[in-house]
Amino acid sequence: MSNIQPVLDHIDADFDNSLERLFALLRIKSISADPAFAGDCKAAADHLARDIATLGFKTEVRPTAGHPAIVAKANGGNGSRPHVLFYGHYDVQPVDPLNLWHRPPFEPVVADHADGRKIIVARGAEDDKGQLMTFVEACRAWKKVTGSLPVDITILIEGEEEVGSKNFVPFMESIKDELKADFALVCDTGMWDPNTPAITTSLRGLMYDEVTVKAANRDLHSGVFGGGARNPIRVLTRILGGLFDDDGRIMIPGFYDGVMDLPPDILAQWKNLNLTPESFLKPIGLSIPAGEKDRLLIEQISSRPTCDINGIWGGYTGEGSKTVIPAEASAKVSFRLVEGQDPQKIKQAFRDYVTARLPGDCKAVFTEHSSGSAIALDWNMKPLAVARRALTEEWGKEALLVGSGASIPIVADFKRTLGLDSLLIGFGLDDDNIHSPNEKYDLKSFHKGIRSWARILGAFAEGRNRGVDS
Repeated sequence: MSNIQPVLDHIDADFDNSLERLFALLRIKSISADPAFAGDCKAAADHLARDIATLGFKTEVRPTAGHPAIVAKANGGNGSRPHVLFYGHYDVQPVDPLNLWHRPPFEPVVADHADGRKIIVARGAEDDKGQLMTFVEACRAWKKVTGSLPVDITILIEGEEEVGSKNFVPFMESIKDELKADFALVCDTGMWDPNTPAITTSLRGLMYDEVTVKAANRDLHSGVFGGGARNPIRVLTRILGGLFDDDGRIMIPGFYDGVMDLPPDILAQWKNLNLTPESFLKPIGLSIPAGEKDRLLIEQISSRPTCDINGIWGGYTGEGSKTVIPAEASAKVSFRLVEGQDPQKIKQAFRDYVTARLPGDCKAVFTEHSSGSAIALDWNMKPLAVARRALTEEWGKEALLVGSGASIPIVADFKRTLGLDSLLIGFGLDDDNIHSPNEKYDLKSFHKGIRSWARILGAFAEGRNRGVDS
């Protein structure tokens, strides 16, 4: 990247101004969940749109059925350059409980962390205002130094990510012809540690189901009917207990059909990360991994499918005692899925598993809550390799390719609606307190995040002749 150094130098020289621009955004109380802050959400969208427009983007604040979205476009005009779609969100979580904040949540400040790190403290500092501004500031530096952007860019920013994007997804579908690109960039993820960058290459999917086992037509007196009548709690717990064998494998027939092992080189890299029960489980008061015994802990939490019983209830749970055999018992069960698993097939397999184990006089009623497919990048995707090299150059440590055990629904929506793969590159840390009081973003994450995106955009431009857009 022959012209990257002047861009990086400008980022360093202008960093105080970058920080103040972030602070201006952080001061806006864009809480999407509370209708009382609808005006603040509109103000955040207008503020961002004005800022992005100064970089040469054709920028619009578009209405949705909920909070507004921002669509901004900058291109070279002839289609010869890589075209990326960048996604972020300006809305933030509520700040409750307010009394646990060390300072007002919408008065951003640079503070000292207990371990000596400099941190930005405010609601939205990491999720997602600080993250999205790393990209905006990288674009600003390229524009200032070279007069243009190195690749064609569409920026898409929503205001309802924290409330499920229910109005944003239909909006996106309605303008999908405007969102054509080679691939998407999402800055809403994290690093491996404060000094090691990472690209998230897979996200687990989800199938969340609820089951109610019913027996008698009313609650029964255990002194009269005990021993003779079916107890739905006993039936349900026996079925749920059989979901796992002693080695932690899930016993639903066909559950692992289509599940692939990690590539050997990635597995070797993950082994070298040495994620241990001591480092991962001890802080939460545990010590023994509970997943498949023949798998690394990092595989258990990142790349293997799981089943968890999230809640179970039935009968009498109030104060004192009530000798009752309940008429029904219920449980909520979630499955984190990986590439190769179909949520609808897993749902049916789970229901078949439960139904096949019901004794006489019992029936099961099911309620589906949510589902979504897993997302996985092609390990040989050329933009992935380009971005990884650029991150490695910036941080001086090899950028890791990691899996996430969680789900980011918008990534699946990009694939389903726009046909785009997404590179998930973020600079958050596990201790950033997102969604909690005293949310923070490391000052280093913000500064080197800007430098990282500047390098990545430059690398994408240079990679055109090597097929970076494919």
